[in-house]
Amino acid sequence: MGLFDRIEHRIEGVVTGVFARGFKGDVQPVEIASRLQRELDAEAKVLSRDKKLVPNDFTIALSTHDYERLVPYTKTLNQEIIPELRDHAAERRYVFNGPISISYTLDVSLPTGRFTVISAALAGVEASNPANTSQIRRSRLVLEVNGVRHPLVPPGLVIGRGSEADLRINDPGVSRRHAQIHVTGVDDELTISIEDLGSTNGVIVNGVKVNRANLDDGSRIEIGSTRMLVHSPLGV
Repeated sequence: MGLFDRIEHRIEGVVTGVFARGFKGDVQPVEIASRLQRELDAEAKVLSRDKKLVPNDFTIALSTHDYERLVPYTKTLNQEIIPELRDHAAERRYVFNGPISISYTLDVSLPTGRFTVISAALAGVEASNPANTSQIRRSRLVLEVNGVRHPLVPPGLVIGRGSEADLRINDPGVSRRHAQIHVTGVDDELTISIEDLGSTNGVIVNGVKVNRANLDDGSRIEIGSTRMLVHSPLGV
């Protein structure tokens, strides 16, 4: 019995055979598991001689028919698929930026039995002093990382993978102390810039590798495989 045959067998046992009865000719759970394994292989990006970064965030789009049948069992499905993806990654020396997340969405344009996968390598991000909603609203600009907004207020913050960073990013392409965002001035007269702290992989602002650069509303930053956006908290 193959790897994903075992997954399907366990899943069917947990839900008392509902997949076997209800999904013949439709999207099969084993097809989703196999597709995600291939996604890891196809999207693996070389980090070093013996490490490759792979996606950890997956969105699966299903037809109306398959969505209605599968969604009640996605928690069970994910509990079986995720450990197998971790095992596959360990065998291939793949690394994840953060925890594996699998979500399901409806795409009415898809025919029954077809599904699509969108994947991304999203780093786990943790602030040493998380901001509350009022702090974010009072700030002129915020730094958005993987959907989380961090206010840019004096004196700024250090970004890195190490425990001493103000904004910790679990990205193997990020150095322990990778970059520092400097914020000076008051209210609407703030000056914001980013400085590379001697990182291994550098800092890219608006597509250009920099040692230091000013930041403003709309500035896009790349550190390792993590993308960040500077914008007004009332904006994007």
